[in-house]
Amino acid sequence: MQFISPTKGVMSFDRVFRDIISYIEEEPQAKYKLIIGTDSHTREDVCFVSAIIVHRVGKGGRYYYHRKRDKKFPSLKQRIFYEAAMSMGIASRLAEKLAQKGHSELDVEIHLDIGQNGQTRELIKEIVGMVTGSGFHAEIKPNSYGASKVADKHSK
Repeated sequence: MQFISPTKGVMSFDRVFRDIISYIEEEPQAKYKLIIGTDSHTREDVCFVSAIIVHRVGKGGRYYYHRKRDKKFPSLKQRIFYEAAMSMGIASRLAEKLAQKGHSELDVEIHLDIGQNGQTRELIKEIVGMVTGSGFHAEIKPNSYGASKVADKHSK
């Protein structure tokens, strides 16, 4: 799986992980949020973009994104569940590597492209339950900027 850093270009997942750890070790006393968010945009096919954001709270951050194209999904519900599953897969991989490297204190949160307004409001309970049941903190709109801002920017 290849990611793109706006400043460093194409990177492997392992290189992204090393870059995140290096960034955190620059200012270890700072507070950090690790955020995964996925958004999609439909045209002839569906463009899914998953973003990994390392936010140095109050001091900026870095992000990396992965783009994947897939066939059209028959329903919005299937597409939203697929977005959440993509984010959870990346978050699980990231959490596992963090634990292996002694950084299990860093929580990974998943930002979902769902909210109280629009068609996705009916999916909130199911999708948030799926994410929290997997051990991750879930954010929905308007607080899910990892999906609704960062990933969305690269899905169009």
